[in-house]
Amino acid sequence: MERYKENQLKVYNSLTKKKENFKTITDGYVGMYVCGPTVYSNAHLGNVRTFMFFDVVYRYLLHLDYKVRYVRNITDAGHLENDADEGEDRISKKARIEKIEPMEVVQRYTVDFHDVLKNYNFLPPSIEPTATGHIVEQIEMIKEILEKGFAYEINGSVYFDVLKYNESSHYGILSGRKVEDLIHNTRSLDGQSDKKNPQDFALWKKADERHIMRWPSPWSDGFPGWHLECSVMSTKYLGEQFDIHGGGMDLKFPHHECEIAQSQTCSGKTPVNYWMHTNMLLLNSQKMAKSTGNFILPNEILSGENEILPKPFSASVVRFFNMQANYRSILDFSGEALEASEKGHSKLMEAVRLLDKIEAGKTSTFDVKKWKKDCYSAMNDDFNTPVLIAHLFEAVKVINQIKEQKASITTEDILVLKTTINGFVFDVLGLMNENSEDNSKKINGVVELLIKLRKEARENKDWTLSDQIRDELIELGIQLKDGKEGTTFSIN
Repeated sequence: MERYKENQLKVYNSLTKKKENFKTITDGYVGMYVCGPTVYSNAHLGNVRTFMFFDVVYRYLLHLDYKVRYVRNITDAGHLENDADEGEDRISKKARIEKIEPMEVVQRYTVDFHDVLKNYNFLPPSIEPTATGHIVEQIEMIKEILEKGFAYEINGSVYFDVLKYNESSHYGILSGRKVEDLIHNTRSLDGQSDKKNPQDFALWKKADERHIMRWPSPWSDGFPGWHLECSVMSTKYLGEQFDIHGGGMDLKFPHHECEIAQSQTCSGKTPVNYWMHTNMLLLNSQKMAKSTGNFILPNEILSGENEILPKPFSASVVRFFNMQANYRSILDFSGEALEASEKGHSKLMEAVRLLDKIEAGKTSTFDVKKWKKDCYSAMNDDFNTPVLIAHLFEAVKVINQIKEQKASITTEDILVLKTTINGFVFDVLGLMNENSEDNSKKINGVVELLIKLRKEARENKDWTLSDQIRDELIELGIQLKDGKEGTTFSIN
């Protein structure tokens, strides 16, 4: 039986602001869309926290035996400098400043983004569409919104009519904002904008003479609004209604609010059943942001080339650190916090290694089945990774007690314990047993050193020492093989 049939997952829905039983539109299948990066600069760790959490969501859904289509987009056009539809496209601006093609900017930072995710052991999404790859579909959606009377064209640009939409639907349903309050808190138009109302947002912007990224459309040579691409790509690959839409809480308004308005206008349906939003990551108790210079890049943590941390830290430790806080909670990143996580990570991995060495007893003093159920209950409660980790450390304590012969466990329970721990530690949380890799490198280094000493002994005709090195390595399960190109070894 598929695991999802035995586990009732609850998800906190940002739309209803409460935890709800997770029920998919199609039994056994999950459609999930997560807003990806705007590739005009390197993603900092605060950005990566969101993607890391949804990587765990993806992993757990797969672990529950769902068939998942996970779509995460790349914004490579149309993201203006601010949410008021003013300023330049961020990618065009970067290209103009550096005097390179916009697609060079896109390529550079898309490659960097993928490198980061690979280093941090992310599973790739099912589909990773780009905004520029869906210009035709975006133009078609604009036409549909215009035909339905919820947008207007002026001077080559097209804007979504928020007030008209709000007459029949609730603009602000996700963020809890009211149009009346938005009007009251917005400065009046200064005559420089073509919008009817400040709350309206761009579906298509006419490109000025210096704008590099532009495409022909029925209204002008221009580019799509930032919000439009996600409505288009989520609909194309997941349908008019799908299960999960995720992103950082900073996207809730206006980006996700605009997505709902666009999609609902076209389909007449509520586009998403469960909206999920991650909270922010602080750096030394201050908001992590490039605009303030208070940020750290993920690969700077691995290399140690930064002025914030006392030393390099592994990707697995950073993942472990992130999972020790609930995704809806603010998390404060610091060197002290990472060092504490490194110690915990080391204890967890050492226990995982010990699992292969503990001996079975006739009875179990640890209720493995209840513990396993508790682990699933934690993840079923809105992906509660901190509680899961607490349960994993219950097992760490027991494993150490078994090693010291202060507790016992049967062969059957060892198998359950090992399968469950490996499943949650590696498959769900995506942690990596890097110490094992380090130990392998050290072992290889020691054997290579002994091969070198044996070679020197043979050259000096010290056959006794040469044979002793060979024979003692054989006793340790390491077989040497002499050949024309030198001596190689294998570990049995």
